[in-house]
Amino acid sequence: MKLNRSGQMMILAALLPLALFLFPIWNITLQAPQYPDDIGMDIWITHIEGHRENDLQNINIMNHYVGMKEIPEHLPEFEFFPYIVAGMSLLGVLFAFIGNNKLFLAWFILFVILGILGMYDFYLWEYDYGHDLNPQAAIKIPGQGYQPPLIGAKQILNFRAISLPMTGAYFLFGGILLSLAAFFKGRKQ
Repeated sequence: MKLNRSGQMMILAALLPLALFLFPIWNITLQAPQYPDDIGMDIWITHIEGHRENDLQNINIMNHYVGMKEIPEHLPEFEFFPYIVAGMSLLGVLFAFIGNNKLFLAWFILFVILGILGMYDFYLWEYDYGHDLNPQAAIKIPGQGYQPPLIGAKQILNFRAISLPMTGAYFLFGGILLSLAAFFKGRKQ
């Protein structure tokens, strides 16, 4: 079966999100005078790791003093995120071979909804992480939360927290946008 141009675009759109298995999706970096080299964590669809070797350990040590929980290397979401990404990729390839232009739009809408839900879940994790503090913490500042920004930069005490998408997210966004382009291309054909 030969695919038309919109079908070929849809195949590529469906395959681009698989880059999430090769590249991190998000990064949170902390900048502070006591750390000449920034410290941070990279978030993958299967785990969290320090941007550099001891970064998670250093972040957890600092956070302990203000009562924050340790950053887990594993979250329950990491169990099903890979299946969602792989399933959406397979669905996109199937839609490309079916060749129904409306299915390209449906795939786009479904992935946008899943993306919004994923970002909301990430926000809730950050909120809990930055506000559910141990009352026995060594340092207590009434009313102070330590939630990093969802996206962008924010000053938290003497730290500048920067939260930005990484390579995997750009492949994901590219695939989602390319599926919309495939829909419009298919309407012209």
